[in-house]
Amino acid sequence: MTSPDLELPWSSSTSSFSGSFNNQMDEANPADILHALEVPSSSMSYDSNIPKPPPLPSKTSTRARYPYSLPECCSVPKETVDAWDKIFKQECGTDVYVITVDASYVPAHSSVLSIASPVLGNILQQSKVKNGVRFITIPGVPFEAVHMFIRFIYSSCYDKEKMKKFVLHLLVLSHYYMVPSLKRVCVYLIEQGWLTKENVVDVLQLARNCDAPRLSLFCVRMIVKDFKAIASTEGWKVMKRSDPALEQELVESVVEADSRQQEMLKKMKEKKVYMQLNEAMEALLHICRDGCRTIGPRDKVLKGSPVACAFPACKGLETLVRHFSSCKTRVPGGCVHCKRMWQLLELHSRMCNEPDACKVPLCRYFKEKMQQQTKKDDTKWKLLVSKVMAAKNPLMPFLGRHSGLS
Repeated sequence: MTSPDLELPWSSSTSSFSGSFNNQMDEANPADILHALEVPSSSMSYDSNIPKPPPLPSKTSTRARYPYSLPECCSVPKETVDAWDKIFKQECGTDVYVITVDASYVPAHSSVLSIASPVLGNILQQSKVKNGVRFITIPGVPFEAVHMFIRFIYSSCYDKEKMKKFVLHLLVLSHYYMVPSLKRVCVYLIEQGWLTKENVVDVLQLARNCDAPRLSLFCVRMIVKDFKAIASTEGWKVMKRSDPALEQELVESVVEADSRQQEMLKKMKEKKVYMQLNEAMEALLHICRDGCRTIGPRDKVLKGSPVACAFPACKGLETLVRHFSSCKTRVPGGCVHCKRMWQLLELHSRMCNEPDACKVPLCRYFKEKMQQQTKKDDTKWKLLVSKVMAAKNPLMPFLGRHSGLS
């Protein structure tokens, strides 16, 4: 939203504007007025009655920065973990053989498998006993992956390099046999640099089949972020043929993300405009009340100090004021720079709470003029005022609703 484009009638009460300032310089170049508000924010607050916001969260907290990570330490003593790992490796008293795809087997204890996985428990109950040993099969998975899976059930121990190699197999096993602790480890490792442009589509499909929503979201974000490159991979082409519904969903996600990005940029530009208007209001009040370098009220002695002003918008606004005070076509609509000055003066008047004591020219005039405006124009100005004040203090709308501020 920009400033309301209103045509303001000329009044004889405005003739005091040019006579209320000391002008110790010649008229500036009107072309310089275009840069009047292109400066960062100042530190001056407009309403001193607003309570201070609560303090920021402590910097010592890192939970917000790292919301998801595996714990470096475990509440289970290391000796206990080592003991269970040793039980698995020594194969003492095993009563189950887990057969793998290449006819190899992993010895285990039925009681341990049943407690760790309800699915394995059901399979063991239905299996036949031969010579005091039960035999169950885990097909379609390499022996090393099955070995790592059974070891993790015992002690939660794993070799990091091998885990990275068989992480997808283990993700499937953790889902099918209902071992959530292993699934969390697999998801974490996949997120930590394992994904690439070439495999992210395949991992997304696998994550959905394995009910891993966090990993699915992670993959979707990666695809949206680098859609052009990923859409040219072989994995995308295969997915496009086998699952056109997923392709459509991902394309819609890209479009939605782009729309959000455009909306965010639009809001950032709007906020910048409102910040500039807020700075202009502060600079205008500063010039009319205190004076600045070579321009100010008649009752102020101006020294023309070369020191930079603390109000960033002051220099540009000074140029605009000088132009307005000497422009021959000052009637609203006759000069674009004067029209901008009229709008700044009216905006100040609507933000000012002390028009009788205010030193800004025409402040009372615009206060009286508000009574004659249509409801539509008045609503537009009120919205602009709220946006300008909220740009300086984001809590302003909230405070206004709950503390009676306006």
